[in-house]
Order: sequence, then C-alpha cells, then structure tokens
Amino acid sequence: MTQQEPDVVFLEYVVKALVDHPSDIKLTRVVDEMGVLISLDVNPGDMGKIIGRTGNTAKAIRTLLRVVGMKNNARVNLKINEPEGNKTPSAPTSTPKTKTIDEAIDSMRI
Repeated sequence: MTQQEPDVVFLEYVVKALVDHPSDIKLTRVVDEMGVLISLDVNPGDMGKIIGRTGNTAKAIRTLLRVVGMKNNARVNLKINEPEGNKTPSAPTSTPKTKTIDEAIDSMRI
C-alpha cells in the first residue's frame, strides 16, 4: 500500500466533510516544474458546497492547501473541475439594434 501525499490526504478529509456524496470524490495529483496541481471532481449536486457563496469556500480550501504545501516545500494549486452538462448558458453575443433618431421619431407617431 502506497502512502498518500499529505496535501491529498488533507484535501480529501476536508472535501468529504463538506459534501453529501463523499464516494463521488475524485482527486488527481500531478507534479511538474510549476509545482503540484490537484484536480478535484465532485458530484454535480455538491458543487455549491465546494465553491461556497461567492467562491469563499473554494478560496479558503486553496489557501489551506498552500499552507500544507509550504510545510512540505511544495507549491500546491487546486483545480475544481466543473461537472459534465453543468455549463451555464452564455449571454447572447448580439447587441440590440439601435434606432436612428428618425426611426425613433417615426415609432412615436400615432
């Protein structure tokens, strides 16, 4: 049995305490020249609990992960993956047609 890294153990503990579906948690740890990147996948219904109001929970988790990383001489970053099919529709890219002054005046005539 291999020993897990302290940052992964910490993140798994915190996330499992926050979510309703702890068995759906998937963590992926990648080390490169930039440091450590941990990718987190959770159940779509638990995304709000991980992100928190205005992102405060995610920001706090990231801050604590960096502290754990500093203790182990590593730069640790967290990527929270958005669940499939959970894309918010984008705003329409077209701008409404503006009227010329003549068109505006014509539309006001009865």
